Amino acid sequence: MTSFALHLVTSRWFMVFATLLIMSANGSGYMFGLYSNDIKSVLGYDQSTLNLISFFKDLGGNLAILSGLITEVSPPWMVLSIGAAMNFFGYFMIWMSITGHVVKPQVWQMCLYIWVGANSLSFPNTVALVTCGLIGLSGAILTQLYHAIYGDDSKSLVLLIAWLPASVSLLFLRTIRIMEGVRQPNELRVFFKFLYISLGVAGTLMAVIIMQNKLRFNRIEYGLSAFLVLTLLFLSLLVVVKEELKSWKLKKQAMKDHTQLGVITENPPSPEPELVSNENQAAAEVKPYSCCLNMFKAPNTGEDYTILQAAFSINMIILFIATTCGVGGALTTIDNLGQIGSSLGYPKHSIATFVSLMSIWNYLGRVLAGFGSEIFLTKYKLPRPWILTVVILLSSIGHLLVAFAIPNSLYFASIIIGFCLGAQLSLSVTIISELFGLKYYATLYNVIALSSPLGSYIFNVRVAGRLYDKEAMKQIEALGLVREAGKELTCNGGRCYRTAFLVITAVTLFGSLVSFLLVLRTRGFYKTDIYKRFREEEAMAETEITSNGATGNRTTTKMENDNASVSAAPETTTNQKRFTDQVGNSTMLIL
Repeated sequence: MTSFALHLVTSRWFMVFATLLIMSANGSGYMFGLYSNDIKSVLGYDQSTLNLISFFKDLGGNLAILSGLITEVSPPWMVLSIGAAMNFFGYFMIWMSITGHVVKPQVWQMCLYIWVGANSLSFPNTVALVTCGLIGLSGAILTQLYHAIYGDDSKSLVLLIAWLPASVSLLFLRTIRIMEGVRQPNELRVFFKFLYISLGVAGTLMAVIIMQNKLRFNRIEYGLSAFLVLTLLFLSLLVVVKEELKSWKLKKQAMKDHTQLGVITENPPSPEPELVSNENQAAAEVKPYSCCLNMFKAPNTGEDYTILQAAFSINMIILFIATTCGVGGALTTIDNLGQIGSSLGYPKHSIATFVSLMSIWNYLGRVLAGFGSEIFLTKYKLPRPWILTVVILLSSIGHLLVAFAIPNSLYFASIIIGFCLGAQLSLSVTIISELFGLKYYATLYNVIALSSPLGSYIFNVRVAGRLYDKEAMKQIEALGLVREAGKELTCNGGRCYRTAFLVITAVTLFGSLVSFLLVLRTRGFYKTDIYKRFREEEAMAETEITSNGATGNRTTTKMENDNASVSAAPETTTNQKRFTDQVGNSTMLIL
């Protein structure tokens, strides 16, 4: 039993489980609305200043350059350690500031603290990208834990965000590592099990939130609801134990059978010298500045673009503008959710409900957009940018609900905007892989991610913050009062955000029109079999594996031949898995 326990905690599937837990605790980026009022009231900020701080949160959460560079030269445990330290330092300093344990910080210091804390999320994301979709759902999970541990003390929420994600990352410090392994035939089925469990967690959270909104939960009841959510989340461990028990039994049987067999091997033939020399000669003939010379000579749509070719292509520019318009408005809603709720007279527990709804439907947006767009694409040849266009158009309805402040409209606005944000994030990164190839996917992913902080700055800082403060000053002047220095600037009523969200609605509609241009430009490409090239590359790779296995290793039994073929698989070119990765984009990005 001890040997199985050791096998379990060092296995690949246990590492996936560890990433699930790490991502489930890293949803602080969606919880700003719960503690933003504390920052504003304690430090005496106006809305423009508060929104500037939230912009640095968005910038830190989407700028993964630092974590990427460190990952290139450091092992995963080092990356997780740095991320944990940054997370604790950033949010702990914010907690110290709003609780009066340190001298009132300057605005630039608060911007630095929240940037460091938010940027720490990119470190676990870099080493656990396959489960990044759970970050959206983790906002609702952390909200339940916050109420269970600290009640309604929103200042202590910042302390929770400081220590909990860092502790979970440090707990699995040695679990997350680079492992060499062979792709298993049941991998997708196991990932679907994880997906079903996460959907169950989302459904349970939704039911719990509805009950909490109808009934006022006390601390004990919040503790029970948090325990229920964590129990469902830990069902993933049962999947891991089941899969690794099968693997352990097969491994023991193979070792037992191996002792009864003799193996005769021959070294594989070395590559022909002439072929090697030709390859080196071809590599030497590549011009050092060819990437710049070919910047505007883009290949066909769907083939591998270079970074510069993709960055300066019309399709990338269109996608970047559309995403900026769509995601920017959604982030503005998330960052201003606390002040929107307060200005309309909602109590604190309702604001927590809005944050949880936004988090849950963000996750569901990733799920439904991923699977839905794949179904429409494979069955009806409907371009994926068409789904993106519809989603951006749908988000404008949520912005209108915020603008006109209909009674209880903020509940529906949270659902619509959260869903559309998750769908846009999922669709945009999938479209990048389809239009520009997978060779430089990681870099291009970060290029499109920059649209989020850009949109946040335009709509959050320059539009929503300024118009809110302008309306607040009108209310103060109407009462014959003068704002005192160092006091917060507060606005009440539906007019506080009306003009801002009407502007955001108009820009979002413009973003949907821009996205429709991408539909027109790519409809011919999506009518073709976009996966054909990857299937051909996979078939060629399998042929190469078969030929190498036949000439390179000879064994005395059929079992040994199979083992030789399996051992040769990791040495083949990465082309063999690109088709599987391309088809599985919708699944992996939502897990």
